[in-house]
Amino acid sequence: METNVRELRPKPPETEKITVNLGYVDLGHVDLMVQEGFYSNRTDFIRTAIRNQLERHADVVKQSTARKSLDLGLRNYSREDLEAVQRAGEMLHINVLGLASIAQDVTPELARATIASVSVLGALHASPAVKAALADRTR
Repeated sequence: METNVRELRPKPPETEKITVNLGYVDLGHVDLMVQEGFYSNRTDFIRTAIRNQLERHADVVKQSTARKSLDLGLRNYSREDLEAVQRAGEMLHINVLGLASIAQDVTPELARATIASVSVLGALHASPAVKAALADRTR
């Protein structure tokens, strides 16, 4: 049976790859914990350690997030969103803790005309041309 399913928007990745440099002894300890069955692999250990630290400092993170007026999680900016901002004669100040995504059909000119500043703690997904156009406005 043929399906008429069409993907309207590509799904953004749910993770961002990072590189962590560890000393040999620390790495050995991680491998020992994996070998002993406490964790399924190195990644599982590192993710658990990060979550534990974030939980441990949750109050500080919450206060900082409120003080800095950060949007939490995933924030998408479509071409239509930015065109509406432009029609209103306004400028956006993007402050996101998580993932900020500017649609692929947003031109560098539209981005510069509507985005005054970009501050992302996490990841910014946008075309290389839009990232270049906003480079002087990104902290």
